[in-house]
Parts: sequence; structure tokens; C-alpha cells
Amino acid sequence: MGFFSFLLGKNVRRFIKRKDSDAGEAGRALEEIRGALYSEIRTSEGAKRQQQRLCGPAVAMTFNFMVAVGIIMANKLVMGKVGFNFPIFLTLIHYTSAWVLLAIFKAFSLLPASPPSKTTPFSSLFSLGVVMAFASGLANTSLKHNSVGFYQMAKIAVTPTIVLAEFILFRKTVSLNKILALIIVSIGVAVATVTDLEFNLFGACIAVAWIIPSAINKILWSNLQQQGNWTALALMWKTTPVTIFFLVTLIPWLDPPGGLSFEWNLNNSSAILISAALGFLLQWSGALALGATSATSHVVLGQFKTCVILLGGHLLFNSDPGFVSICGAVTALGGMSVYTSLNLKQSQEAIANQLPNQNLSALKPKSVEEDETKQIDVNETPNAV
Repeated sequence: MGFFSFLLGKNVRRFIKRKDSDAGEAGRALEEIRGALYSEIRTSEGAKRQQQRLCGPAVAMTFNFMVAVGIIMANKLVMGKVGFNFPIFLTLIHYTSAWVLLAIFKAFSLLPASPPSKTTPFSSLFSLGVVMAFASGLANTSLKHNSVGFYQMAKIAVTPTIVLAEFILFRKTVSLNKILALIIVSIGVAVATVTDLEFNLFGACIAVAWIIPSAINKILWSNLQQQGNWTALALMWKTTPVTIFFLVTLIPWLDPPGGLSFEWNLNNSSAILISAALGFLLQWSGALALGATSATSHVVLGQFKTCVILLGGHLLFNSDPGFVSICGAVTALGGMSVYTSLNLKQSQEAIANQLPNQNLSALKPKSVEEDETKQIDVNETPNAV
């Protein structure tokens, strides 16, 4: 009986040991999973990888397109029916609402981590915040004082400005085929909007002043996300306070008086808050699109929105923009299709060129490690069979 008790106790101890070992392995696996999740969420590298996985070029540009169409309708409601004709003040409300939402995200640990401060100079973040204030504020002011056609003509000038600025700053060149496609797009948009041209001297000056900060804004957003480990939300969190400050300084110069005495009833406030929510989504989706593509592609997307809205109004609501405008929109869409296909082809070629280099770099260290392992085995275990 004692012998059986001894065996039983021995088996129980083995069983408990095995369970402790299994529990230890499970705990280590859980810690590894937890560490991987922490790396994905709470580090800038992991957050950027997650953004790239979840929001590729097609998703980012589709998101931006849908929000842009929505905010056009919301801003027409705010400036038309509601009568809130203070474009800089409206932009300030948009960015302040965005900053409050980002602060809530940060309070609940939902905001992606920012890269270390030493990797990105403060001057770059400050410059982005300043040009964002001028680009957004002057865009809304230009839209108020100019016709839609003149506003779109000014947008066309942003494309060559971006190409020239990227060449001067980063020595980035554009192929001849892409240049021809962009020329076709610009001509098509010009023809599509030429029937809505109304010249206004003050509006024209605002439109010209808007071109350079708009181009630099797109270039900086794209470059900081693609060259560093910045995500769209993290970059918004760092630059929005600077943008808010400079928007406040622009209000006395560009907005008419009477913004604070506006009638803030429930209906008016609700419309402005809806516009502010869409403004946050527009800023976020635009940043995602710039991080996933390029500054030039984002401008082409903006012109694509104009053509789609023009053709959609003609097909769905029986509006009559005119035969010339329809032909211009169709021509612009054709140029955009060519430009997009060239971009996709270039991306595929870049990926194909990177794969052999990655394979070679992966194989070489492996062979060296195997040789070192063999030498260690021979030296350390000379009697091994």
C-alpha cells in the first residue's frame, strides 16, 4: 500500500510539474503576444506599419473622396442657408474641434505614438503647422470670393508648383509620360470649368497667395509620413496647435467682422458642428492619402472630385453645364486614368526591383550564420557522432 502511495505521489508531482511548465510556456507566449501588440500600437514604427496595412492607397483616396464630397455639401449649407460667412473662423472651428477629438483619443490611449523628437526637427513640424493654416484658411477665403471655375483654375496651378518644388527640395523628377498625362488633366479641368469663370481682383490675389502654401503643405505631409515613422493622427496632434494659433491671427485680416455676434441657435450650431466633424475627417483622410501616395496624386484626386461632381450633377440631377464642360471633364478623367496607371506600373516595378535585393540581403547573413554554427558545433562538440 505504501509503495502504491509512493508511486501515486510521484505521478502527482510529475503532473503538477508538467502543468507548471505548461503554465510557464503559456505565460511566456502571452507576454510575447502582449509585447507584439504593444509594439504595434504604442510605438511609432508599429503604428505606421498598422496604418499602411489598414489604409493603402485605394482605401485612403476613396475615403478622402467621399469625405470631400460630403464637406462640400456641408459648407454650402453653412455658408448658404445658415449664413455663416466667416471662412477663416469656420476653418478655426474645424481645427479646434479636431484638436479636442485628438486630445480625447490621447486621454484614452488611442492616439498612435509619435517618433522620438530627435528624428524630426521641431522646425519641420512648426513649418507644417504654419503652411497648413495659410493653405486651409486661404482656400476657404478663395472659395468665398471666387467662382468655382476660378477656384479650380487656381488648383490647376498647384500641380506644376508641386513638381517644381519637389525637384528643388528633393531632386525628385517626373517622367515625360506623367507630365503629358498631367497636362491633359489640367487642360480638361480648365475646359470643364471655363464657363464658370468670374474675375475678382481681391479673390484673384487670395487664389495666387494660396497656391504656394497649398503645394508646400501637401509636400511636407507626404514627405514626413513616408520618410519618417509618422502616422496621420500623430502628425495632426503635433501640428494642429500651431495651425490654430495662426488661424486666430488671420481672422482680423481676412474675415468680415461679426463672427462672435452670430446667432448661435440649435439649428445653426448643429450644422456648423456637422461641418466641423467632416472637417476633421477631411484632414485625417487627406493626411492618409498623402502618406499613402504623393502630393501630385492628391492634387489629381482633387481635380477628379471636381469632374465627378460636374458629371454626376448632369447625370443624376439633370443640370446642364454645357457640352464643352462635359467634354473637358471626360478629357480630364481620361488623363487621370493614364496618370494612375503609370503610377501603378511604377510602384509594381519598384516592388519587383526591391525583392531581389531583399532576397540577397536575407540569404547572405543566413549563410554566414550557418557557417558559424557549423564551426561552433565542430569546436564545442568534437565527440559528437
